[in-house]
Amino acid sequence: MLAPDPCAGLPVVYIVDDEEVVRDALAWLLRSRCLLSEGFASAEAFDAVMAQRAGSSGPDWPDAPCCLLLDVRMPGMSGLALFECLVERGCLPVLPVIFLTGHGDVPTAVAAVKQGAFDFVEKPFSNNALVDRVEQALAASAQALLQRRQHRERALRLAELTERERGVMALVIEGRPNKLIADALHISVRTVEVHRAHIFEKMGVKSAIELANRLRDHDGVAA
Repeated sequence: MLAPDPCAGLPVVYIVDDEEVVRDALAWLLRSRCLLSEGFASAEAFDAVMAQRAGSSGPDWPDAPCCLLLDVRMPGMSGLALFECLVERGCLPVLPVIFLTGHGDVPTAVAAVKQGAFDFVEKPFSNNALVDRVEQALAASAQALLQRRQHRERALRLAELTERERGVMALVIEGRPNKLIADALHISVRTVEVHRAHIFEKMGVKSAIELANRLRDHDGVAA
């Protein structure tokens, strides 16, 4: 049975720590700053629930800003092992990870940051400093979600283009005028103008510069 998400659609902080007192304290701290949270007693429990939700939502999970407060050292699956699983699944940067570490785990946390973790916080931590980083992680998650939606929208718009329109578009974003595009593709200038108008309409842009800017970070634009 699918585990329900009590915070569906809302920003949420996931807390994974084997100590109940730590989970409760963090949940209270986050509530004091009007932040929702969901606690898990083990990496395995979090992994199982998130796999169920991802299976239900597919590539759209997570669909709201979120971050993970993750204890490095726990019985069973360690925080680092869970982090590596999240990296393999491509969950970062939509799900930023902040490690909670003891002094002896700092080198491990630093290595994780180099692999893409958002940050690490050493216990005992400053409450205000921790929540500040959580809020920054949620903001980063929101930005990553926006970029993901924009990328998918661009992919859908590109899929609507015909092969000829894609060929014209590749030359448009190179900055070539209609006459040179017509010569290169052995078609009339009028035909280029028609294709150009269709491309701008399908891609939701009004100029070649806007088109180039929109597609700059998209793979396979000129394929």
